[in-house]
Amino acid sequence: MRRTTSVLLSLSALVAVTGLTVPAAAAAPAADRPTAPAGWKAVDASELARVTKGTDTRQAPRAAAEPEQLALQSVRNNRFVATEVNYAAPNTGVQRARSSAVGGSWESFAFEWDEATATYALRSLANNRYVAVEKNYSGSAKNILRARSTSVGGWERFVLYYNADLDRYALQSTLNGLFVAMENGYTGSLQYALRARSTEVSGSWEEFALYGIGA
Repeated sequence: MRRTTSVLLSLSALVAVTGLTVPAAAAAPAADRPTAPAGWKAVDASELARVTKGTDTRQAPRAAAEPEQLALQSVRNNRFVATEVNYAAPNTGVQRARSSAVGGSWESFAFEWDEATATYALRSLANNRYVAVEKNYSGSAKNILRARSTSVGGWERFVLYYNADLDRYALQSTLNGLFVAMENGYTGSLQYALRARSTEVSGSWEEFALYGIGA
């Protein structure tokens, strides 16, 4: 069983300890680079790596940790995002914030940085598939997130933002320019599902905490 580190990955603590500032994402073509919402800054791979490698002094030591492997926790319901690998089609691999703890690969993701686009691809360790935004779905499932892709294109690219005042993260899909929200009000099998559907980060629906996964 894998476990999360006991402390939230905090860029604000990193800044306080090291005197570093949180950089914007690496250069990408202006037409392809979303505009950061007020109070939020894009996080590039080097900044994320500093935090997950334990530069933050509040983070507990992690022997043989894999820094690129992270767990996402919804601020809205305090639950960890899991990949529903056992769901039947068309919802196989849907992302839901439904776990009270990180019990294994279902709640584990590799954040893979692409320098050319200054974006991340999220690979689920549950099925080794990349998380995609289902833009062509309709109704309440439109823009739902699913770990279903074997390669990375526009459907699988996200900008990661950090808000130092809130100590929270947000994800923005580059496919439709919308922020990922957790559907706390849904019922049934898609309750707590993640969808790229918000035009701004309006509150806890779009806010997440990131945790490094220990050995």
